[in-house]
Amino acid sequence: MSVYLYRWGKFAFRRKWIVLPAWLLLVVVMIAAGFSLKKTSTDDFTMPNLPSERATQILDKHFPGMSAGFKADAVTGTYVIGAPEGQKLTDPANKAAIDALVAKLGELETVDHSKPVMSPIMVAEAMGCLAPDRNTDEFRSRCSAAPLDVLSKDKTDAVAVLSVPFTIKKVTEVTDAAREAAYNVANDARNAGLTVEMSGSIAMKPGMESSGKAEQIGYVVAFIVMMVAFGALIAAFVPILTGMIGVGAALSLIMMGTSVINIPSFTLILGSMIGIALSIDYALFIVSRYKHELAVQDSPEEAAGVAVGTAGSAVVFAGMTVIIALVGLSIVGVSFLTWMGLGGAIAAFFAILVATTLLPAVMGAFGRFLFKPKLPLVARHDTDDDNAVSNGKRFARLIGRFPALALLLSVLVLGGLAAPAAGINLGLPGEDSQPKTSTIRKAYDLRTSGFGEGSNGVLQVAADLSKVAPQQRDAALTELRDKLASYDGMDYVTAPKKSEDGEGALMTGIPKSGPNQQATQDLVKSARDAEAGLQQKYGIEYGITGTTAIYADVSNVLLSKIAPYMAIVAGAAFILLVLVFRSILVPLTAALGFLLSMAATFGATVLIFQEGKLGLIHDPHPLISFLPIMLIGLVFGLAMDYQVFLVTRMREEYVHGKSPKEAMISGYHHGARVVTSAAIIMMAVFGGFILESDVTAKSMGFALAAGVLLDAFVVRMVLIPALLVLMGKWAWWMPKWLDRILPDIDVEGSKLRELQQQSAGRAPEPVAVG
Repeated sequence: MSVYLYRWGKFAFRRKWIVLPAWLLLVVVMIAAGFSLKKTSTDDFTMPNLPSERATQILDKHFPGMSAGFKADAVTGTYVIGAPEGQKLTDPANKAAIDALVAKLGELETVDHSKPVMSPIMVAEAMGCLAPDRNTDEFRSRCSAAPLDVLSKDKTDAVAVLSVPFTIKKVTEVTDAAREAAYNVANDARNAGLTVEMSGSIAMKPGMESSGKAEQIGYVVAFIVMMVAFGALIAAFVPILTGMIGVGAALSLIMMGTSVINIPSFTLILGSMIGIALSIDYALFIVSRYKHELAVQDSPEEAAGVAVGTAGSAVVFAGMTVIIALVGLSIVGVSFLTWMGLGGAIAAFFAILVATTLLPAVMGAFGRFLFKPKLPLVARHDTDDDNAVSNGKRFARLIGRFPALALLLSVLVLGGLAAPAAGINLGLPGEDSQPKTSTIRKAYDLRTSGFGEGSNGVLQVAADLSKVAPQQRDAALTELRDKLASYDGMDYVTAPKKSEDGEGALMTGIPKSGPNQQATQDLVKSARDAEAGLQQKYGIEYGITGTTAIYADVSNVLLSKIAPYMAIVAGAAFILLVLVFRSILVPLTAALGFLLSMAATFGATVLIFQEGKLGLIHDPHPLISFLPIMLIGLVFGLAMDYQVFLVTRMREEYVHGKSPKEAMISGYHHGARVVTSAAIIMMAVFGGFILESDVTAKSMGFALAAGVLLDAFVVRMVLIPALLVLMGKWAWWMPKWLDRILPDIDVEGSKLRELQQQSAGRAPEPVAVG
C-alpha cells in the first residue's frame, strides 16, 4: 500500500493544479446539492419487537384507534395550566380564562374538531372530582383520570392538564407556523394571569441542531495547537483548510440522504464531531511526516510522496478502524443507531480521502514555503532531528527505565475512575431533558408540582380477557389492579375501563418516580413479571406501554447489544491491526487498554452527568441510552487511531534494526508531539459540544472528550509503551505460518524504502524479523 500511496502523493504534488480544482468543483457541487435537497429530520427512538408492543396489539384488537397516540410519529399536544400564586383554577376569573382558551382552541385550524375539546374544570365537575374529601381509595380510583390536581393533599386545584387532538398525522408534518400557532393560542390566558405551557410532540422542535460554538472552538484550538506543533503559520492553517473541506463534503452527502430517508438529526452533529476531529488529525499526521521528510529527502516532491506513503498508510488503516467501529453499529438492529453510525463513517471516509488525495496537492501548492513564516519561540523545539532531546524522548526514557511502575500507575488511575460506572443509569431524552427555558420543560415541571413526577410518564396497562371465563373477568381485573397498586414504586392505578366487546380492559398506572429513573424501570419489570401468575390463575394476558415503558424497553435492548457489538467490532479491528503490526500481542494489548479507558470514561461520565459532581451541570439526568454503545464505537476507532499513529513509528524503527526499547523511545520521540496535538484537538472539538443546550450533545461531547483524554494520554502514551518494553521482542512476535498467509500491507514503508534504494542503486538495508 505504501508504494501506491507514495506514487499518488508524488502525482498529486506535481499535478496540483489539476487535483485542487477537481476537489473544489466536487465540494461546491456537493454543498449546493446538500442544501437544496435537505429535509427536516426527526428522532425516532423506537425499535421493533419491544415488550411494549404487546399492549399496542391488545389496544388495536379491543380499542381500535387508541394505540395511535403511543406511536413515535404521533402528533400529541397537551397544555399544562397553572393558577396564579395563592389562587385556584376554579376561581371565577381563572375558570373564565380557561373557558376562553378552550373556545380559541376550537377555532385553531390544526385542531381535530371532530373530537371536541372540553374545559378541564367542566370535566372535573362532571366527574364529581371537586369534593373536599380526596383521600379515599374510591375517590382516587374514580377521579385519577380527572385533569385537575384533585389528589393533592392541600386541595389547591392549582394545576390542570388539557389534552388536545390535532389533525396533523405525523411529527414530520408539523410546521413552525403550526407550532407557533398552537403556542400563541394561549396568549390571552397568559395575559389573564394563568401559566400555560405546552408539552407533547406538537411543541417539540424537529431535531437537534448545533449552535456552531463547538466547531468554532475546535478550529481555534486546532490552529493554536498546530502552530505549536509545526512552529509555522501556513502549516498550521493547512489541516484546518482540508478539514473544513472534508467536513463540508461529508455533511453535504448526509443532507442529501435526508431527501430519501429519515436520518436522525443528531447524525449531522455526530458527523461534524467526527469529521472535524479526524480530518484535522489525519492532515496533522501527514504534514508532520512531510516536515520530517523535507529534512532528509532531495526534493519536496519526494518528501510528499514518502509522507503520503508512510503516514498516509497509517491514516488509511487508522480510519478503517473508525469506519469498522461505526458501521458495526448496524448490527445492533436499531435504525437510528445504524444511520448515525453510517453518518459518522461517511465523515471518517472523507477525512481519509481528503488527507491522502487533496492534502499532497495542497503541499505541492506551497512546497517548502508550507513551513513559513516560522514562529521564533516554537520552531526551535523541533523533534524532527533524531539526535535532539525532546520532552517526548525524556518521557519515553522515563517509561523505559520504570516500565512496571508506569504500567501499575496507569492501571490504578483508570481503575479508580471506572468505579462509578457500576451505578450507571440509562434513559432516553424526554421532556425532562429539555432546556429549562423551553415550554416543554416548564410544562414538565409544572405538572410535577401538581401531580407528582410520575404523572409525566404514566403506564398504560392493556389487558386481554378473551381467554378468561366471563364470570371471572371482574375478579381477574381486580386482582391485576391490586397487584400493580401494591408495588412501592406505584402511586396509584385507575379503575379498569372495559372495551365494547367486554374482552379487553385498559387501566393507567401512575408511578411515583419520573420516566427515566431507575425506580420506574424496575417498576415496569416487576409489573410485567407478575403476568405469569395471573395468567396461570385466570388466563388473563396484558401488556404495558407508554413513554416510560418504551424508554425502559429501548434501554434494556441497547444494553443487551453492547457485548456482541464489542465482540464483533473488536474482532474485526484485531484482524486489521494484526495486518498492520504483524504481531499478535500488540493488537491484543491495544484492545485490553481500550477496555480500561472505556470503563474509566463511563465512570467519569456517570460522576459528572448522572451524579452531578464537580458542579459541571446543575440538572443531573440518567445517561442517554445509546451513549454507551455509541461511545464504545467512536472511542474504539479513535483509540486505534492513536495506536496506529504512535506504534507504527515504533515498529518502523524496530523493523529497521533498533532494539525494542530503543525503538519505543525513538518512535515516541517522533510520534508524541503529533499524537498529543491530535488528542488535544479532538478534546477541544468534542468538549466544545458541552456548551450546547441539548443534553444529548452535551453528554456525548463530554464523554468523547474524556475518552480521548484517558485513552490517548494514559493508555496509548503510558500503558502501551510500558508494555512494549516489558514484552521486548515478544511484542513483535507472530507465528511463521500466520505471517506467510497474511498479506503484507507494508504500513511502515519497507517496500517503499527498497524502491528508493533500488532507484538510487544502493543495496537494501537489513530488516529485523520479529
